[in-house]
Parts: sequence; structure tokens; C-alpha cells
Amino acid sequence: MSTEFELTPEEFEGFSNLIYERIGMRFEEKKNYFLSKRIEKRISEMGMESPFEYLQYLKYLDKNGTEFQSFVNSLTINETYFFRDFPQLTGFAENCLPEVIEQKLKNNEKKLNIWCAGCSSGEEPYTLGIIFEEMLENSNNWEIKIIASDIDETILKKAIRGEYEERSLKDVPPEYLKNYFDATPRGLYRIKDKIRRQITFEHLNLGDTQAMRLHKGYDFIFCRNVLIYFDDISRKKVVDHFYVALNRGGFIFLGSSESIGRVTTAFKLRRIGAHLVYCKV
Repeated sequence: MSTEFELTPEEFEGFSNLIYERIGMRFEEKKNYFLSKRIEKRISEMGMESPFEYLQYLKYLDKNGTEFQSFVNSLTINETYFFRDFPQLTGFAENCLPEVIEQKLKNNEKKLNIWCAGCSSGEEPYTLGIIFEEMLENSNNWEIKIIASDIDETILKKAIRGEYEERSLKDVPPEYLKNYFDATPRGLYRIKDKIRRQITFEHLNLGDTQAMRLHKGYDFIFCRNVLIYFDDISRKKVVDHFYVALNRGGFIFLGSSESIGRVTTAFKLRRIGAHLVYCKV
């Protein structure tokens, strides 16, 4: 393939529309270079000659969606690490979590359900597992279920392995590193089973209405730095599902640069410490 490979405006529009129709992500024209490089790689690996041939294959010949999934895997950006956005997590642990726990205990209930939507390589759900272990008195008496979902099947396999390089652990306090990780012979750090068993990983397209409707009964939803890839129409559909999936009194956490105020007024915006969070009242 030529090093000057770049999609024409018509080709870019064709791929962009297909991605939007299938998973709700909208790629603007400024992403032409990014999309072109991913498509060039897939065309080469498939032994094809042109973007047109590849697009036709994705549309009409990829019957079980295997190649489209490989294509989607190549599009996701999985830059994350443990305890990312520490101030927000502090607000969650010291303000939101105690509030929900207090209400649970009033109802004589010791069950917490959490959904990490767009969990990437697993650092976020494992971080939450550590926080619950630290913040809950007699955590063994609680039933904690963390559903961690992502559209990228390749990155989910890494999340399930639960093994990480030092750069993913740069913000992990030394005491936590000692208590919740085991060093491996390969120089990696593996999350301990007492955290792993809280978490169920799931392949999920947030644009799949039927699959999204199956998610219900959550006390917390984390969807950080994911909705930025959606336009307002797709974002509203996803957020509407989140509203249904969240228990009353539950919280949804977004990335620091994200807001859903433009697409819904269903959630109550609350200030928790230095952060704004959305609550279902």
C-alpha cells in the first residue's frame, strides 16, 4: 500500500456513515487521517485492493460481523490507567458511596451494582473494586457486582487477564500495590482474585438498543471519556438507557470534559466536593 494512502471525501463518508449506523460513533472529516490508517491496515491484512472493495465487504459479505468487529477494535483508543482522575474518585468514595450505603443499610440491603461502560483494558473496574474493598466495613458481607463492558473484544481479553505494566500503575498508592497486586515472572502486576471475582466483563455496543435494555438496577454508572465519540442524537439514546438502568438515588460519572446537560434534563446535577455529578432522583 502507498504511504500516501488517504480516503477520498466520498470514501470517508461511506465508512463514517457505516460506523455511525452500526455503533453510533461519529467521525468528523478532521479524523480522515486516523480512519485512513486503520482502513489501510485492514485492507492489507485482508489482501484487498481498495477502500471501495473493503467497504462493500463490510456492508454485504461480512455476514457474521467478524471483520467489522476487527475494524472496530482498530478504532478504539484505550489510553487509561489505575485511579485515573483521582479527585473524582475521591468524591465518589468519600461522598457518593457513603450516601448510597446509608440508604442501603436503612433498607436492610447489602448489595451494590456498578456498571463501567467503556471499561477499556480493565483499570477502571479494578480500581473501583479496590475502592469498595477499602471503603466498605466488612466488605465480605456485601454482594458487589461490577459489570465492565466495552465494544473492543481485543482489549476485553487484556482486561480479563488483569495483568499490567508499571505505567498503568503510576497512580496506585504503594500500600494498594502491595495488597491488591501480585508481581509476575514477566515483570507485570496481576490484580488479585479478591478483586477479580467482583467483576464480570461483557462485550457490548452502546448503540445496540436491545442489548442496552438488558442493563438495569445499577447504583453507579461510570462512563468516562466515552460519550465524546458520539453526536447528540446517539449520546441522548445512550444516556436515556443509562437513566433507565440506574436506581433512584444512584449516580452517573462522566469524564471531566463531558456533559449531558444538552441532551437530557432527567438527571439532577449535584456538586460533590470539586466535581459535578449526575444523580437520578
